[in-house]
Amino acid sequence: MDLIGSGGLIVLIASIVVAVLILLAILLIFVRSWYKVAKADQALVVVGRTQKGVGGSSSRIAVITGGGALVNPLTQRAEMISLRARQIKIEPTAQSSTGVTVNVNGVALVKIGSEPELVRRAAERFLSQDAAIEQFTTEQLEGALRGVVATLTVEQLMMDRQKLSDQIAEGIKHDLLSQGLILDSFQIQGITDKNGYIDALGASEVERVRREADVARINAAREVKARQLATDEANLIEQTAYDRNTAAAAAQVGRARAEADQAEALERAEREQAVLLQGAENKQAQLDADIKKVADADLYQRQRSADADAYGEVKAAEARAEIAAQEAAATRLRAEAEADAVRVTGEARAKAIEAEAEALSRNQEALLAQRALEALVPMMTEFARGFDKVGSITVLGGAGASQHIAGESAAGMRATFDAVEAATGINLRDIIQGQATGRGVAQGLRDDDASSKVPAAAADVAATPATEASPQA
Repeated sequence: MDLIGSGGLIVLIASIVVAVLILLAILLIFVRSWYKVAKADQALVVVGRTQKGVGGSSSRIAVITGGGALVNPLTQRAEMISLRARQIKIEPTAQSSTGVTVNVNGVALVKIGSEPELVRRAAERFLSQDAAIEQFTTEQLEGALRGVVATLTVEQLMMDRQKLSDQIAEGIKHDLLSQGLILDSFQIQGITDKNGYIDALGASEVERVRREADVARINAAREVKARQLATDEANLIEQTAYDRNTAAAAAQVGRARAEADQAEALERAEREQAVLLQGAENKQAQLDADIKKVADADLYQRQRSADADAYGEVKAAEARAEIAAQEAAATRLRAEAEADAVRVTGEARAKAIEAEAEALSRNQEALLAQRALEALVPMMTEFARGFDKVGSITVLGGAGASQHIAGESAAGMRATFDAVEAATGINLRDIIQGQATGRGVAQGLRDDDASSKVPAAAADVAATPATEASPQA
């Protein structure tokens, strides 16, 4: 039940809010439809609303400009009236005071006044018929224009149109204000006639003006000519005076220039003479200075030569004494060195002989083997050189060329050993193969480094023919 009651309360509140919103919307619609706003060139005229005037009087016609107001359509009526200016052209026919019929063309600008009283007057007369404003204004302008033209002649009309326009505007101003209208401006655009009166006036005036213009032109030309002659005469007088002054000035300038040239030439001659004198004095001074310089230089040179000769003699004597001392010392050192060399050579030779004798006594067999090997190398070289003359070798049988040459070399070596044994009684085979030969060779290698190359050289010599012959075989 509580929930149902709460829900009903909410629905009731919502209904009230909706109803209020609907009423506000309806009220706004009515207000919007009732509220009238006038434009800038309009006035809002509300009939049925009381408005006080300037003098305190009240009227049932309210005028609102530059704003708006609420208008009750049930008891009030709102109308917009235009405040814009209206251009009205008139072309009336009028007679001048002399009876000449003329056509006058004019244009006027008329509008409803913006004051509430003027708007109220215009609304009372022209609110429902706006075109009546132009008709009323045209009739008023034409009537005023005919009345003013009737008081003037054609010449007066042609001479001062602005005055005519001002008189017409002043004549209808009060009549227009009584209707709530204001005449902003009125201008006469043209005045014509059908009889040619105005043209005749214009022709005579034009001819008069032309004659006066011709006379004025002739007088002006005469005056210009007279002024030109006067100007030429004045110019001639001024030119003559100018030429005279110019000639006098030129003569004076020539005299001054001649005097200046003469003074300059005299001054130049004096300066040149002074320069020549100064040059001569400078040259004489330079010559004296040169002579003195030469004399001083000769004296100085002689002194220097004498000093140099004396110094040279002293130094030569000192040098000769020094050289003699050095030669004596060198001779003494040379003699001592030669004596030492002879002594050292003798001692070295004695030691060498003693060592050789001792070595010979200790290693007789080894030395003999060494000497035999030294003699063996040249022998094998000569033996191998015999194969250099052989172009090619052809071997028939089972052995090759290298084996054949090796066999020949071995046979030759055996024959050599046999020849040595037969001549000297020394068996080289035993010496080479024995222990004594090894010790002798070792001792020989220590004594002489070259003997170590003997077996290798012999082997190379022995192998060379075999190697060279192998490709040819």
